[in-house]
Amino acid sequence: MRKIFEPQMTFGQTPIDQIKLDMRARDEIPKLLLGLQHIYCDQDLREKVFAILKNVIPEDTDSRNGRPGMDLWKILVMGTIRLNCNWDYDKLQEMVNNHRTLRQMLGHGMMDDDITYPLQTLKDNVRLLTPDVLDKINTLVVQVGHKLLM
Repeated sequence: MRKIFEPQMTFGQTPIDQIKLDMRARDEIPKLLLGLQHIYCDQDLREKVFAILKNVIPEDTDSRNGRPGMDLWKILVMGTIRLNCNWDYDKLQEMVNNHRTLRQMLGHGMMDDDITYPLQTLKDNVRLLTPDVLDKINTLVVQVGHKLLM
């Protein structure tokens, strides 16, 4: 039972389009988060990306029954960060459980410190982003980027 993203904000949660990113930082994380923020804010692009991501859900999954799976937005954020930063799952787990700005991008508010991601949950969900899926998303993002430059 996966959602694209949780539309109901929680107390203390910063809307994704209002997350402040330090673009003076020399680390790659703020720049990656800025790209993800753009995907989220561009409704047309977001819908196209999520149409691709819906295909990663196993076919035998009933969206009306069972426990809620990880949101597709969280899978996209975690998978993008893991791939671009070249992290193993242990490093990803540490960062998604403790990096404030990354947690904001995942949709967590200031009252969500007790929400953490077990290692196996990360492995089971982030692995759904295959190279083929990421190539399709990359093609969309590059096309939008070229339009922005014109």
